[in-house]
Amino acid sequence: MVGRLRLAPWLSHHALPLLLGSSFACGAFAYRKPIVNDSNNGKQWPKPLQLQSPNRPVEEATSRTIDSRENDVPLFEADPDTGAWASLSQRVANARAALSALKWSEMSDEFVEHFLPDWAMDLPAYFMKLQRELEMAPGSLADEIWQEAQDPLLNPEIARRARVRISNDLCAEEKIFQQQRKRYTTRALARYLGIPEEEVNPEDVPTISMCGSGGGLRALVAGTSSYLSAQEAGLYDCVTYTAGVSGSCWLQALYYSTVGKQEYGTLLDHLKRRIGTHIAYPPAALGLLTAAPTNKFLLSGIVEKVKGDPTAQFGLVDVYGILLAGRLLVPRGELGVDSSNLKLSNQQAYLKNGAHPLPIYTAVRHEIPNEEKQPFDEEGQGGVSQATKEKAKQEAWFQWFESTPYELFSEELGAGIPSWSVGRPFHNGIGAVRDNGYSVPELRIPFMFGIWGSAFCATLSHYYKEIRPVVKGLVGFGGVNDLLEEKNDELVKVHPIEPAAIPNYVLGLDDQLPATAAKSIFKSDHLELADAGMSNNLPIYPLLRPGRDVDILIAFDASADIKTENWLSIVDGYARQRGIKGWPLGAGWPKKDMLNGTSAKELDIAETASSQQAAGKVAEARESRREGVSKAARTGGNPAGDDDESGTSTDRSRDRDTDTELTYCNVWVGTTLERSISHEPPPSKRLFTSPSPILSSSCSFPPLSSSTTSSSSSKDEDDNFHLMSPNAGIALIYFPFLPNPSVAGVDPNTSYFMSTWNFIYTAEDIEKVVSLARANFREGEEKVKRVVRAVYERKKRRRKERERRELERRWRKRWGREGDHFQ
Repeated sequence: MVGRLRLAPWLSHHALPLLLGSSFACGAFAYRKPIVNDSNNGKQWPKPLQLQSPNRPVEEATSRTIDSRENDVPLFEADPDTGAWASLSQRVANARAALSALKWSEMSDEFVEHFLPDWAMDLPAYFMKLQRELEMAPGSLADEIWQEAQDPLLNPEIARRARVRISNDLCAEEKIFQQQRKRYTTRALARYLGIPEEEVNPEDVPTISMCGSGGGLRALVAGTSSYLSAQEAGLYDCVTYTAGVSGSCWLQALYYSTVGKQEYGTLLDHLKRRIGTHIAYPPAALGLLTAAPTNKFLLSGIVEKVKGDPTAQFGLVDVYGILLAGRLLVPRGELGVDSSNLKLSNQQAYLKNGAHPLPIYTAVRHEIPNEEKQPFDEEGQGGVSQATKEKAKQEAWFQWFESTPYELFSEELGAGIPSWSVGRPFHNGIGAVRDNGYSVPELRIPFMFGIWGSAFCATLSHYYKEIRPVVKGLVGFGGVNDLLEEKNDELVKVHPIEPAAIPNYVLGLDDQLPATAAKSIFKSDHLELADAGMSNNLPIYPLLRPGRDVDILIAFDASADIKTENWLSIVDGYARQRGIKGWPLGAGWPKKDMLNGTSAKELDIAETASSQQAAGKVAEARESRREGVSKAARTGGNPAGDDDESGTSTDRSRDRDTDTELTYCNVWVGTTLERSISHEPPPSKRLFTSPSPILSSSCSFPPLSSSTTSSSSSKDEDDNFHLMSPNAGIALIYFPFLPNPSVAGVDPNTSYFMSTWNFIYTAEDIEKVVSLARANFREGEEKVKRVVRAVYERKKRRRKERERRELERRWRKRWGREGDHFQ
């Protein structure tokens, strides 16, 4: 039984991904469309391939074909015998044939008993059902799905014409949402701070954003627990924006669905019922894919994507997304599936009248410039020059894309498209249509699940950093490590698993977008998108976008490496490069004596770098700092390498621990002033490091408790001064997911079930995560309220000052026109 005990669990978790991955992903990029030259615009466009509409004969379809030149609408068609759908159908058939070829009856009973799980022999039957459902024969499930995909009553977006919006402004729908949400948050803030509603001016209400980190199911469960705590405290109703990476994106999608019902307590109950089974456990996953009604619920997106897009890429990330949806979007009982949960644009219904915060989902595109080779001379010299390598290294970066229920947008491109149009091809800024005059339905959320959480699409460099701590003790590690570090420039460009792709909506717009946009993006008909955690595991960049005007940013960080990977510090370079005022530079985990060293270096190089270079340079500086911290831990020295010029090392260490060691809730406030000297330290500082006093709702400022010492009183006054300063910028509140003595036996760093790659959480595991998240939020609950109150008072003071100046201006203007009547 030893062999079975060892092999059966592994098969239970990995057999389905292996089967589906080998059958679907291996041929995902085999089909490429023929390219012809369009003499009208000189560009290379796909040659239209003929596709007979299923409801009409060929002659009728031809007579009703839209003239794309007259209507300015490009056409796209697919050949049913050679397109992506034919390729997918063949791979499903190959998977079934491979399983059927196994001679199960000839296997010995001993082999079956010891090495195969009980469900293994059922796999051929499952795949036979799946093949039948995906056959485009009349009456099949796939045929039914495709017929409905062309029905504008069921999919209204297919009849809508889409265009690329080229602008750095927020879309019109989001601006309307802001106005509606302000009315809602005004009432919520009055309740939260205990102020009469009639006394609160909407102009004084801070714009509060809340974000969760990446981290798979750990981030999903911990984030849900943290948001639940904020919801119960009345804070969540004051929030205008939420943003997510990876598991936090799943969290948002579930909240804005009939599964979560816009209640985080309800969502936790759903998770307890659904994630106790691995997403890839074959009997459960294949059962959902082959039995009604979940088969149609999950397979509809596959049919629409692969049948509707003639060059669709269907790979392992797409399979992963479907498996995730089978666990997360299917309620207990499996009969209550709701197709309205499958489209991101449908979430607009939950945003009407500003009833809930606007969710922001994130993904990244990895820009890796090609290294052009030089011809070899007679002496064999040539290939890729060192200068070319250096240029490619500098210009490799992650390009962020944000999705909301309103729009898919890239700030670097300054271009976006309506969310309901994601999934259709675009040419020259215009969404393409089929020969029947309709486009394809919106790309389903299960595929977005895969993109948002595709951390396994990381580069080889990222993979090595993940396993390096585990293999450091092996014999010969030093030599192997040095070799791999030397090759890091090459490793950072290799993705062992291809990211998922969506149609490229900026194709043909190279002359209309910023000159800084990567030229390679205009050469591909698809955009490869992946988990934004590859760039930054906190989705802060979209929240700093001009027009959103965030005053308070609350970050719940459930990352696995919160201390070694300082995700907050990476934002410094972004803020500098884009000229964003108010971000609290220097926030995060760096030691105090390193702020003037490496952190200042990060700021300077990021400030001088281009958008292509900034992210890479800051990452290099951060890696250097991390190595310094590691070396200091081994040698007991100063991580910054500074000499101890004054005071004892014990005193300096005590100072550092007191001022810079982060706790459960940490607060920084930025400044809108510019640095006048390049080498001066960041102006932001961490606030409220002394014990938090009790907040009285009837006071304008938090009073000090009677037990507070005079030094603590002085510190609180200083903190209030920084928050109330006219030059104060964004207030950052950071909740790292740390172990808490009040929740014994639970440590995000050591508890086995909290691994990013764990996909099984029992109800007991979830309760442990909930308890820890709640305990950590309680530690900072009063601190958060103090910050919100102070920022509210600051905005109120600014408004009154503006009104006073405006009144003076009017009086002076009146006096200047009418004269002084008292003379």
